[in-house]
Amino acid sequence: MSLREQKKLETRQAISSVATRLFMRRGFDQVTIAEVAEAARVAKMTVTNHFSRKEDLVFDIRTEFADWPANLVRAQPETPALVAVRDGFFAELDEKSALLGFADLSFVHMVRQSERLSSALMDMHTERENQLCAALYDRHPHQDMLVRASAAHLTSVLRLLLDDVWHLTGKDVGLTELMKRVRESARVAFSQLEPALGDL
Repeated sequence: MSLREQKKLETRQAISSVATRLFMRRGFDQVTIAEVAEAARVAKMTVTNHFSRKEDLVFDIRTEFADWPANLVRAQPETPALVAVRDGFFAELDEKSALLGFADLSFVHMVRQSERLSSALMDMHTERENQLCAALYDRHPHQDMLVRASAAHLTSVLRLLLDDVWHLTGKDVGLTELMKRVRESARVAFSQLEPALGDL
């Protein structure tokens, strides 16, 4: 990464961090882009250049979130998709990754209390399914329904597990217990898909 690209990334991350703190304190819908720019000490245009949508100030990992399962499948062409996604999930779980929904309780509340953010999160799940679908088409270009159904099943499991992480976070369950419960839920969910998708 060039120095210029590194500076752009640092600026983007700094703006996102400032904006998220403001949103959590005052509510997503109550804070304007101009107020974010002022708090981040940048021009309003700088904010909009880095973030085309206000929601992306919160979900600054949107692209990584959407691409993640597809990237797992593409990186392991000889591995069944179910195995690649399942193993990838458990690796991210060990890291307490934001890709799985790990976040502060205040962040979870902020998203749940905003219709726009909740809708944006659902859009991200849809993008994730579409990206995985494209990766599976590369493997099975003539099996339309198999590919679409498989992508839907796998990403639905990921969505449900994120919901579990947020539900347990909302109940203020300790991190060790939360991870234990989510790991067991993931084991059950992926096992249910094994008979149908094990060789895909």
